[in-house]
Amino acid sequence: MRRILAFAYGMISYLVFFVSFLYAIGFVGNIVVPKSIDSGRPEALVPSLIIDAVLLGLFAIQHSVMARPGFKRWWTKFIPEPIERSTYVLFSSLLLILMFWQWRPILSVVWKVTNPIGSLVLTSLFWAGWLLVLASTFVINHFDLFGLRQVYLFLKGKQYTNLVFRKRFFYKLVRHPLLLGFMIAFWATPKMSLGHLVFAIATTAYMLIAIQLEERDLANIHGESYREYRREVSMLIPLPKKR
Repeated sequence: MRRILAFAYGMISYLVFFVSFLYAIGFVGNIVVPKSIDSGRPEALVPSLIIDAVLLGLFAIQHSVMARPGFKRWWTKFIPEPIERSTYVLFSSLLLILMFWQWRPILSVVWKVTNPIGSLVLTSLFWAGWLLVLASTFVINHFDLFGLRQVYLFLKGKQYTNLVFRKRFFYKLVRHPLLLGFMIAFWATPKMSLGHLVFAIATTAYMLIAIQLEERDLANIHGESYREYRREVSMLIPLPKKR
């Protein structure tokens, strides 16, 4: 029964993530969803900035703290290890949903591209960014990243093993194609509001900081193979191979 419950919990956590991920596309792109980054009645500038900053900060703190190995070792004293990743995914998704719900729009226009070709290029980049995000998760094992592999192995009574580091596809060009995809998607828009700009700046700054923390952990886990990879492949911008 414990195994079945853990698997069900993992599936529910993944479903919440998947819905929040799809909603995020509409939220950032101002399409389809009822509450997007530029929808709703604007309020006073300073309170809006404070609320949005708090929402972004809550997500950033949770996302970074719960991902650290030291926290995981402490956290798994209280929750079963097979659902640790699913719990992380669930908390991240719920904080995203909170941000979507409570986000305060700031509608002052920073730039607006009216040229049809320019608008099409930026819109295409927006979708290409999200596609890169999704594709990158499958290159590194989508199901392990979001906790499904862990609960499935537990359901089957098999021991979980860490994935072997491999340099494949996008990861031969840059070390963090997933985060690069997010950056492209967040910045590529024909119409940039001040609220959207605050979101793009804050999330980009967070991702640049998170890269340093993640790479330190990856170097500790994978050792010299990852350190060599870091020397050979650029972080976010595809560059010629280092010699």
